Amino acid sequence: MDLASLLGGESNCIEYKEALPNNSLNYIKTVVAFANGKGGKIVFGIEDNNLNIVGIASDKVFEVIDSISNAISDSCSPTIIPDISLKTINNRTIIIVEIDRGKQKPYYIKSLGIEKGTYIRVAGTTRLADRTIIKELMLEGSFKSFDKEIIKDLILKDRDINSFCKMLYNIALANNQKGNNIKKITKNQLISWGVLARIKDKLFPTISYALLTGNAAFQTEIQCAVFKNASRTVFVDKRDITGNLFEQLEESYKYILGKINLGAEINGIKRVDKYEIPPEAIREAIANAILHRNYLNKSNIQIAIYDNRVEITSPGGLISSLSIDQIKSGISQIRNEAIASVFKYANIIEQWGSGIPRIIELSKEYNLREPDFFDLESSFRVNLFRKTESRKTNKSSNNNSKIDKLFIDLIKKNPKITLKEAADSLNLSIATIKRVVARLQNNDIIQRLGNNRKGEWRMQN
Repeated sequence: MDLASLLGGESNCIEYKEALPNNSLNYIKTVVAFANGKGGKIVFGIEDNNLNIVGIASDKVFEVIDSISNAISDSCSPTIIPDISLKTINNRTIIIVEIDRGKQKPYYIKSLGIEKGTYIRVAGTTRLADRTIIKELMLEGSFKSFDKEIIKDLILKDRDINSFCKMLYNIALANNQKGNNIKKITKNQLISWGVLARIKDKLFPTISYALLTGNAAFQTEIQCAVFKNASRTVFVDKRDITGNLFEQLEESYKYILGKINLGAEINGIKRVDKYEIPPEAIREAIANAILHRNYLNKSNIQIAIYDNRVEITSPGGLISSLSIDQIKSGISQIRNEAIASVFKYANIIEQWGSGIPRIIELSKEYNLREPDFFDLESSFRVNLFRKTESRKTNKSSNNNSKIDKLFIDLIKKNPKITLKEAADSLNLSIATIKRVVARLQNNDIIQRLGNNRKGEWRMQN
């Protein structure tokens, strides 16, 4: 990490300590949080409020390193092995403790136990994880998928399974645009996917079965709404879509098509109807939201239609091993493996990891502004821009999108940054930064907690 990044302010992956605290728990909590997230660094010898480099006394450096190493070894479970290094800046020595993203989650403080000792990073701060997050960390650490968990109190009958297999086959046939050979689904296939589970001689449904059939044992919905202008101030229309996941996909897809503009193009001597947003991109974005959402989170997928964009927000941020750049390049990690297998069979998705690149490519073909993707920590958002927005889009609006992203990066690194500090960092006027903040607040992307001097920024769910 270069010096500018190291001194860029506290963020989800950087924390500063002026000196070694008397109580090691003051930094062990952050060690655990980094291991449960994307990893990070704790820098000893820098004041967190003004980034003043005070350093660690040269005759105490190795004693401090031993204390840190022993505290991490004695306090954390599973074992966390830090990478500890020294760096000299302006003749002052700082200690950098680097924690890698853990593979045996959840990590917690032994003396506090899992429930009271599991911590995560949120908006540049270390916070106690709730039971839902601990459950998700457990699944991630054991390489298990929540949608494969068994529902023992849901009774299954052979006719129910046969009816479900027939439904899947018919959906696959209806979506078979490439003329592939579609095989009929068997009970054993559902077991191999994790939709059903066999315990001894008895079959049980999993959460994926309940979701795919719309069973009352585990229900979700998609909340759709149309808003006037470009913010959520005025409702024009709204609808809550229930049913099984296939019905939710189809009905929400139709809802969006019914609310955006349908134009026409002349192809030779034929008039061809054309929506302002590519329908395939809309369908792909909804399928992606259903497939990758966190079903442990009781919130619902939300689809908001504005004058300039369609916004799809799904519960659950990116899995800790992924970044926005990675998913845009086609790298994927499946959160719901059983649902993914069914969607692939049903020709709803082509191949894992192809969804986001496909959405971007389709938007380019329509000469639309490239979609925006936001990892909001507890949720994930896709913005598909409408043709009306693209006609207005010029260098100025493209610059707005770039500046918005730069500002979001700033507040993720330093949630306590002031408008003046942000303006200085981006070499912009305070008036410009205020317009950026207004835009992002109107779009429910950020919020300000506290006053202008002592408050902090937070990403919206």
